Amino acid sequence: MRGTIVTDHFRERELSIYLPPSYSDGAASFPVVYVHDGGDLFADQADSSPRPCESLHEIERMFAGGELVELIMVGIKPVNRIHEYTPWFAKALSDQFGDFGGRGAEYLSFIVEQVKPYIDSRYQTNRRPDQTGIMGKSLGGLVSMYAAYLYPGVFGKIGSISGSFWYEGFVDYMRAQKMAQTGLKLYLDVGSLEGYGKQTIQREMVARTKEAYAILADSVSGKRLRFHVEEGGRHELSCFRSRFPGALKWLFQE
Repeated sequence: MRGTIVTDHFRERELSIYLPPSYSDGAASFPVVYVHDGGDLFADQADSSPRPCESLHEIERMFAGGELVELIMVGIKPVNRIHEYTPWFAKALSDQFGDFGGRGAEYLSFIVEQVKPYIDSRYQTNRRPDQTGIMGKSLGGLVSMYAAYLYPGVFGKIGSISGSFWYEGFVDYMRAQKMAQTGLKLYLDVGSLEGYGKQTIQREMVARTKEAYAILADSVSGKRLRFHVEEGGRHELSCFRSRFPGALKWLFQE
């Protein structure tokens, strides 16, 4: 790894912050992407010191080859992801799990009003919306898309990797809302085998993601919207990580 991963803390929340190779030169500001689930799309969180995973090595290869602009990644560790990453309350899918708390708006407000100003004050960030992204996978992808509706003037890049568009009422919410015409770039993907064998609403994973894309395509130009189906892809971290570098490349290319 040529860059650096530092562990920071803010309001009792752990942040895993990736600083790119040329960050130490001190002469430039960098785009920023806020990544849910503690940044596990780019770093292993098994112990107290985050370690780079293969997706981060690929990202650095893209930096070196000029395929991707160097950027800062801020991994935000959740307190309770099924509450923070959901837009409204919904009953549990089974007795094995708790209800979804629906505190997504509160969580996004925390990022926008507290975490982002903290990061901007301590690190060399480019604060412009078109240089600021928010991304996640699964429920993290869902809350990232929610951010596109709540904070289009803050986040200009939205990445939803295997987003949980099966979530009760979310596709209907998208259909009822008008996407702000602010130059947003939106990326969403899904694996073709996601939801296979499920007995709950999660079995609609692929169909609902395609429906979400169709809704977005009605109001967002093709140049600002990307949808990808990974053939054979499952709802697994290895699949999410394999698509993360390409998602970043598309979102942050000029």
